[in-house]
Amino acid sequence: MIRVGLISDTHGLLRPQAVAALQGSDFIVHGGDIGGAGILEALSAIAPLTVVRGNNDREPWAEAIAETQFLKVGGVRVYAIHDLSQIDIDPAAAGVRVVISGHSHKPKVEERGGVLYINPGSAGPRRFKLPIAVGELIVNGDSVTARIVELTS
Repeated sequence: MIRVGLISDTHGLLRPQAVAALQGSDFIVHGGDIGGAGILEALSAIAPLTVVRGNNDREPWAEAIAETQFLKVGGVRVYAIHDLSQIDIDPAAAGVRVVISGHSHKPKVEERGGVLYINPGSAGPRRFKLPIAVGELIVNGDSVTARIVELTS
């Protein structure tokens, strides 16, 4: 069993509650709008980190960060992108089982056409009345499950 911690839209704020929720992850994926290199350093201290650049990550520290990433977790192919509306692949045709995104700040887990779409929501500053949250992906062989973890602010 592999546990992947999911976080997005930190916008420069890495809450202690988010760090606590991600402890014990085998890997972490950040869905963009990071807000500063220090966030990446702190997350990398917890577990190996895959990150995509968000629309607000435009300073020099973020120039080398790709806008999309493919990764393999166990027997499962995962695709990460910040803004799901900009997806440029057919996930199912590309052999992708899980798509991780951010941008909307709305936590959501939804399966469509054999592909699990996960947006962990925003772990950074609160936006409107949306919850502060992270996510968790569990991979067991080629089986995947996901959940949203709301954080106390």
